[in-house]
Amino acid sequence: MHLEDMARASPGTDNQVPDLPDCNLYLTDHALVEGVRREGAGGREAELEAWGARLGRAGLFRLASEVNRHGPELRAFDRRGVRIDVVEFHPGWSEFLSLAFAQGMHGGAWTEPGPGAQVARAAHYLMHGQVEAGSLCPVTMTSAAIPLLAREPWFADIRPLLAGREYDGRDVPLAGKRAMMIGMGMTERQGGSDLRANLSRAEPQGGDWFRLTGHKWFFSSPMSDAHLVLARDGDGHSCFYMPRWLDDGRRNPVRILRLKDKLGNRSNASAEVEFEGAMARRIGEPGRGIATLIEMASCTRLDCVLGSAALMRQALVQSLHHARRRRAFGRLLIDQPLMRQVLADLALESEAATALALRLARAFDHPEEPAEQALRRLLTPAAKFWVCKRAIDVTAECMEVWGGNGYVEDGPMARLYREAPVNSIWEGSGNVMCLDVLRAVRQEPRSVSPMVDELGRAHPGEPALRAAADRLLAALALDADGQQAMARMIARDLVLLVQADLLLRHAPDAVSRAFVDSRLGAVGGDAFGARPTALASDALLRRAWPD
Repeated sequence: MHLEDMARASPGTDNQVPDLPDCNLYLTDHALVEGVRREGAGGREAELEAWGARLGRAGLFRLASEVNRHGPELRAFDRRGVRIDVVEFHPGWSEFLSLAFAQGMHGGAWTEPGPGAQVARAAHYLMHGQVEAGSLCPVTMTSAAIPLLAREPWFADIRPLLAGREYDGRDVPLAGKRAMMIGMGMTERQGGSDLRANLSRAEPQGGDWFRLTGHKWFFSSPMSDAHLVLARDGDGHSCFYMPRWLDDGRRNPVRILRLKDKLGNRSNASAEVEFEGAMARRIGEPGRGIATLIEMASCTRLDCVLGSAALMRQALVQSLHHARRRRAFGRLLIDQPLMRQVLADLALESEAATALALRLARAFDHPEEPAEQALRRLLTPAAKFWVCKRAIDVTAECMEVWGGNGYVEDGPMARLYREAPVNSIWEGSGNVMCLDVLRAVRQEPRSVSPMVDELGRAHPGEPALRAAADRLLAALALDADGQQAMARMIARDLVLLVQADLLLRHAPDAVSRAFVDSRLGAVGGDAFGARPTALASDALLRRAWPD
């Protein structure tokens, strides 16, 4: 009898775990539901529940695998030899962007503001990112560009396209489109994160129009309808809005040299380009382009945190689904004490990341409140550093739960693992984020230390929080070189304190107690399951994934 015949005769005897079935990504995520209500978006739950069901269809996960397996291709010329610089995508790419636009993730929080708008968008992002992460890149850049462009007198001309909920992927001038996307082109081959080393130049053409020459080493989402780019303008660098098509119907001369062959994020295109006198409009103050982009980066960095939290969540769900159905050494994986310890540790990391991300999104909902803006300025780079780093470890550990099956491309774990590092690199690597935390400390000296002290005092029965706060305050009192040497510890401890505070206030005791004891109270390594603290309980594991 063949193996497949044996499996049909005795279902389950092959000990292979079926794919995750249809599920509601919202209703099955208790931390997400509670966070949405707590952070001010409870009035949008009906919409989130509906999208949770739609995004949780098993067919979408299969489509996401196909979209990433068959990535974009560059077609520089048409059949007649005319330069067109077109990137062609798998048909599923349009489906995922259509889903994102219909949810309003590309701009709805700005064009349709209201109570909890940013938190609701964050919840959509957390669900969408569990299914297909590459399509989040153009969504993030479009959303982050809107607050900057809204200050320009000509913004009214493109606002309806940025508010459109129907994705329009046609490569045609804006006058014929229903919606638009905006990409970014900042880094150059000689500079990377050091934007002051950029060499692209802008020559005035009259009014706010300039002609740009130069290159970009990373030009994200090259088929977007416009890009924000950085170029030298006199003695400084300015930010420019560069359309793909000009008003006279000609393509702007932005030449795509090649697409990057990336580790992950393979559904999305990233390109190297050259500007051959490309036309662009200056936005913001002349010579203040880097400052303008730093302001924009707070939005893109929030999305890095959300995207990493989404990957953690899906990796955890896949691991729990697997462990409850896979047998080894005579019993299910989920019933084995060591595996339970590891899975519980992963569940704590995921819930803490979700709680932190939604709290941070709430700060974006309240730009008029100084305390919220101080928190946003300090916590955004710290969260990007820590959560994005932890996502790499979480996805690796979840792959290990699957064993050899996790290491092959047929299943979901390899794609999740390859996707994880991009958020730690994009929009500033870990060291850049930690240095930005220190800049925020210098800019807000009167608010940071009291904020940390309050986190240490907020829970009198938790001496571990007080000890962590005192350690952090001592590091913040060092001189500049001393602070920089301790910058990663400063960012980490800040995030852990905020996460512990959130969980102690809002999560069940099984979650908050285990988190505080393992992250702040125990001496142990960072390997999941290696802390000298009993973490696993049925309540904790069922809360993480109630299948």
